[in-house]
Amino acid sequence: MADRSFLSWPFLSPRHQELHDRVEAWAVANISRLSGDGESSAAAAATVRLMVAEMGKAGLLSTAVGRDRSLRGSLDARSLCICREVLARHAGLADFSFAMQGLGTGPISLFGTEEQKERWLPSVARGTTISAFALSEKEAGSDVSALAMRAQPDGNQWRLDGAKTWISNAGIAGLYVVFARTGEAPGAKGLSAFVVEADTPGFSVAKVIDLIAPHPIGTLAFDGVRVPAANMLGSPGDGFRIAMATLDVFRSTVGAAALGFARRALDEALKHASRRKLFGQPLSDLQLTRAKLADMALAIDAAALLIYRAAWTKDVKGTRISRESSMAKLFATEEAQKVIDSAVQIFGGLGVTHGHIAEKLYREIRALRIYEGASEVQKLVIATRLLAEAQTGCPHAPVGQG
Repeated sequence: MADRSFLSWPFLSPRHQELHDRVEAWAVANISRLSGDGESSAAAAATVRLMVAEMGKAGLLSTAVGRDRSLRGSLDARSLCICREVLARHAGLADFSFAMQGLGTGPISLFGTEEQKERWLPSVARGTTISAFALSEKEAGSDVSALAMRAQPDGNQWRLDGAKTWISNAGIAGLYVVFARTGEAPGAKGLSAFVVEADTPGFSVAKVIDLIAPHPIGTLAFDGVRVPAANMLGSPGDGFRIAMATLDVFRSTVGAAALGFARRALDEALKHASRRKLFGQPLSDLQLTRAKLADMALAIDAAALLIYRAAWTKDVKGTRISRESSMAKLFATEEAQKVIDSAVQIFGGLGVTHGHIAEKLYREIRALRIYEGASEVQKLVIATRLLAEAQTGCPHAPVGQG
């Protein structure tokens, strides 16, 4: 049984405890039956379709897309973290299915007009439409200011030309939030955000990418894709601000997913170490094993504190959390990698056997240290914020959400 003590921390309220228990109950009842047997990209895509549909029916996706009327704001970061932690502890694809419905519509939830929200969010919340966040490009990588895809005005429309890659839900999403260069200014200030529906002429999925832990991801092609002016989020030139504000919220949740993986690894390692006999005694009686288990527990609690500190700051203080969310993602993902590696070591040969839970977790965790800003980028963000705060003497500035 995973640790529940964090639910009583002052960062969380009774409604977060209730949400945790509701998601946990859904996960126990549904994830095993929804998970496919294969580990191909096609099998992963089929599983995601099923999970999104079932999460929508259960009402879980209202939290992901900001349609839960019980929340104070459009997106409650602590609720997102709770959901991702619980789902990741049960299955990586369950976490992915939930998270991408949130990230894919995050720009709409945070910056969309009421008309745009009513047009696109309800079907995503119901699980009848799958969403995607299309930011990355082959050459730009983590340097968002270097995006090359272009959007040019064409009457009362915009014409999009270029390509995006490493886009999760490529091929199964019904709508994509796409960032393109509109040229209002050089670099980051010349980007804008658009909603592109999958059936728009000129849009296609150019390639499906296979990963070590398969999930639907690929390369998108835009060949004269025309979208109405009403599909732009915010104003021309707002794209970078929209992308960064969205990532500010969801980077903390990546840390929460890593935390869920780490908790599962510790739980499995504890059970195995207590049962496995070595040198005439339980593996858990060996001092080196106990030291490893202690280090794992310490890393998990420290990561949880950073994650829920960041989420609480966003929800309650309403301040910019670039530093806090980057710290949470960086520490949680790096430490989860170590925790899972320790679990593999405790399992020995079983831990490197294909299909074993420790081996699956080992593959699942690796991508989290790269996507939504690699660990090295998080260090740059943290240092940049620290230097800015040192120069201005102001640790926080209000977050603009349009």
